[in-house]
Amino acid sequence: MTDVLYLIRSLNIGGSERQLITLVSCLHARGHNVSVVTFYAEGSLLDELRTAGVPIHNLGKRGRWDLFPVIIRFIRLLRSERPRILHGYLDPPNIVAVAAKLLFPPLRVVWGVRGSANDFQHHDWLARLCFRASCSLARFADLIIINSECGLQHHAAHGYPSDRMVVIPNGIDTEMFSPDPEGRTQIRSEWGVRPSDRLVGYVARLDPIKDHATFLEAASLLASSVDRIRFVCVGDGPKAYRDELRALAAHSGLDDLLIWAGFRSDMRSVYNALDIGVSSSLSEGFPNCIGEAMACGVPCVVTDVGDSAVIVGDRDAVVPRSNPVALAQAVRLSLERMNSYNATALRTKIVEKFSLERLIQSTEERLGLRCPKRPM
Repeated sequence: MTDVLYLIRSLNIGGSERQLITLVSCLHARGHNVSVVTFYAEGSLLDELRTAGVPIHNLGKRGRWDLFPVIIRFIRLLRSERPRILHGYLDPPNIVAVAAKLLFPPLRVVWGVRGSANDFQHHDWLARLCFRASCSLARFADLIIINSECGLQHHAAHGYPSDRMVVIPNGIDTEMFSPDPEGRTQIRSEWGVRPSDRLVGYVARLDPIKDHATFLEAASLLASSVDRIRFVCVGDGPKAYRDELRALAAHSGLDDLLIWAGFRSDMRSVYNALDIGVSSSLSEGFPNCIGEAMACGVPCVVTDVGDSAVIVGDRDAVVPRSNPVALAQAVRLSLERMNSYNATALRTKIVEKFSLERLIQSTEERLGLRCPKRPM
């Protein structure tokens, strides 16, 4: 019998997907019988889960409307795995998890909610429909785990039952993400960034919800007023959107100042290469990139979405979304204060409040998992 069966659409690169892999890998290492099932077979993060030894099942979904065969496979999987807890991750898997309880009444259903205020301007009709359905069905979940206080308030206002919701913030691997002077030197050399240059970076997938356009507009303002400044965008996305952003950067005169780094696997070194980290996102729950950068001792400037302001803890570093002028001013102020930043204090805040150990212990407690067989 499986302790917890996690259900997610796919394991392509994303903050929620990476957090799931981290959580499940640690639970598995501690001796818990956990496994993951995905709707779709593809996923660039699958190998990480396989390396951790976590059992993976996929339902072989071939497209949006490939439903009946997937339902049959899922029912068979539930009968063979006999999970004590079915844990959905994000709206569609959460809805499927509640539906499964109709066929398996003893099943304990847990929802994983990863966002806060939804900006449906950048989503299709199905995403809007799934959100409305989740608001109606949330009362049938036994427990709803949300990764931000802002997300809890938002979902409670839309009908989620407050008495079944609990906040467990994302966990940052502070052993992985830590100060690394050698990594800083190596990456900056690779990118052609001089020691005297100030490097401002945005780590996020290329997606309209991340609002790279505002970051690029702010970068253009900074380039005209700050000496020896460079910028980097780390992350990848659809070619059409990538080309759109590159055209915007060229139009803004950033070609010689901006590095498009694409996807990187050496993220500790990447964060350490930065002088300032930025998140200009339109919507977040708990932005991993901010916690990871701060764990490396890097100060950050963020938009006031999700729990970003809570993580940063510096009102001067928090700006309204979609406001490139305010973002540029906050980054400029942070650059002026560079010599007064205490990298150790930045890291200590993440270690004390958002560590991976706290995530695992809180999850074990809320799910009622027995004491682990071995330590992390």
